[in-house]
Amino acid sequence: MEHVRRAYGSIAALYIDLFGAEDKVHADDLALIRRHLTGRPGPVLDLGCGPGHLTACLRSHGAEAIGVDLTPEFVDHARATYPDGDYRLGSLTGIAFPEASVTGILAWYSTIHLPPPELDAVLASFHRLLVPGGRLVIGFFTGDEPGPFDHKVTTAYRWPPGEMAARLAAAGFTEVERLLRADDPAHRPHGAIAATAGP
Repeated sequence: MEHVRRAYGSIAALYIDLFGAEDKVHADDLALIRRHLTGRPGPVLDLGCGPGHLTACLRSHGAEAIGVDLTPEFVDHARATYPDGDYRLGSLTGIAFPEASVTGILAWYSTIHLPPPELDAVLASFHRLLVPGGRLVIGFFTGDEPGPFDHKVTTAYRWPPGEMAARLAAAGFTEVERLLRADDPAHRPHGAIAATAGP
């Protein structure tokens, strides 16, 4: 993931300006995130938190949210912008939290740069982190089949929603809600799935 860290670090200021605020997030997405990741006790990890705005959103709705990102520029911005928050450097492929220690995980576009062979191991690590019944919300780009595309930062991957759901099921999750949004002039097709961790 070092190339991803370098790529985001090189455009961090622009990214923060374009995307780093709650009002830049679609209202339907915010509602989905709040619906599944607030209102229950215990830590919620925002993995790949970027500038930290969704971590702050969760905290403002009572969640014990912790933001984790591998890009130092994003973590520094989040700590400065949301000084009451908890933001830490870390990677999806080496999450420094004990097993069964969190009640929720937000992975909002944070898995999009993982090549398909690496996704299953990361989803399994999410499952290990969650308590039984804990909730995962994952956002991703959709497509008719899994495959790479030229993302503006670095190579990213699309997933058919059914394929993503199948991989979540293989990792021990049960889907509880799905949100899909078609392509428009400003955005690629988007999907989000909320899922519960089985025992």
